[in-house]
Amino acid sequence: MIWTLVALPLLMLVLGFPIYIVLLGAGTATLSLTMSLPLQAIHQNVFGALNSVSLLAVPYFIFAGELMARGSVAERLVGLLRPMLGRLPGSLGVTTVGTASVFGAISGASAAAVVSVGKVMHGAMTDDGYPAPFSAGMVASVAAIGIIIPPSIPMIVYGAASETSIPRLYAAGLLPGALLAACLSVYIILRARAGGFGSRQRVGLGQIGRAAMRAVWALGAPVIVLGGIYGGVFSPTEAAAVASLYALLVTRLVFRELSWADTLQAAMTTVLFTAQVFVIVAAAGLFAWVLTVNQVPQTLVAWIVSMDVSPWQFLLAVNLILLVWGCFMEPLSAILLLTPVLIPVVNALGIDKVHFGIVVTLNLAIGLFTPPFGINIFVAQSALGMKVGDIYRGVMPFFLVFLAVLLLVTLVPDIALLSAELFMVD
Repeated sequence: MIWTLVALPLLMLVLGFPIYIVLLGAGTATLSLTMSLPLQAIHQNVFGALNSVSLLAVPYFIFAGELMARGSVAERLVGLLRPMLGRLPGSLGVTTVGTASVFGAISGASAAAVVSVGKVMHGAMTDDGYPAPFSAGMVASVAAIGIIIPPSIPMIVYGAASETSIPRLYAAGLLPGALLAACLSVYIILRARAGGFGSRQRVGLGQIGRAAMRAVWALGAPVIVLGGIYGGVFSPTEAAAVASLYALLVTRLVFRELSWADTLQAAMTTVLFTAQVFVIVAAAGLFAWVLTVNQVPQTLVAWIVSMDVSPWQFLLAVNLILLVWGCFMEPLSAILLLTPVLIPVVNALGIDKVHFGIVVTLNLAIGLFTPPFGINIFVAQSALGMKVGDIYRGVMPFFLVFLAVLLLVTLVPDIALLSAELFMVD
């Protein structure tokens, strides 16, 4: 059984097999070769893994993000934040952080923010004296905030896999996301002062007011989603459906930027990405069931408990694993592969699953822009037309900022749990 559950999947990963093939192959091989159970269990668990109302939110949020990314949402957000932050040193960089944060609150993804925000801000920062690697690294890294603040697609998948309240996860991501944005902004300000780049801009209230009027529709999506969830109007899944309808009406009828052909293209992209996510979810469901039936999580729990490991020591070890893992695997696959194994240990050590979910999400957000295979790096290369090596150099200072926030959130659980407790979401 060890070779089918450990050696076989590792070999398949090294050979470059897609993650869903790895999970499905390992689960099927274990079931058929080492377990005396009918093969119908494969179908039951594959389809059972998708039988979750929470997962319905994924295609809706993807569709909303696709629509917003194809319009002028990022440009309108920049138009609002730039005059508001214009008096700060490095104001364009701070505007990039703010725009990526708000855009993430609309789309729940990261790659879309790299493209949308990067195309608007990278050229402007270069013209303002920002070093090109620094601005490219900034765009690739700060876009990762999009999976930390709600509505986060990785949080939906983690919540479904670990049976954790998604509204609580969303609430718990607010303060760490804000803390991360603040730390990134402080670093950019200090770097701009030290490097002598980044001009300041003084504007009047009238200009800010006009920019706010132009951006008000773009800001409506996160207000409706979060206000609806925590106001008790609708569930996260219903909020996702409302967000997609809102995005469609705004981009098609209010902004009048997308044709029906563009809308259809966004829908097709949504279908393809959703299929990629759900086939991994289905395969992970089988693999998790095989692990559970063979008592792998229980054995791991007993081993860790016998070592008398404290919760903070376990969390630091998980951080090291996930930081390395995130360099080679995208967040959803990592969550689905590791959550069934780690959650029993989390429960045994008395760690809050909401806090653990935020720690996992922060780790995998870092993996989005960590060399050698961080997806945001390659998206930025394509969108900005820069060399990968230059982007590698540019992201490293931001990696250290993310790492500092990760350690703080790991060691101080109240940072992640305070928002959830304030909202009293069950």
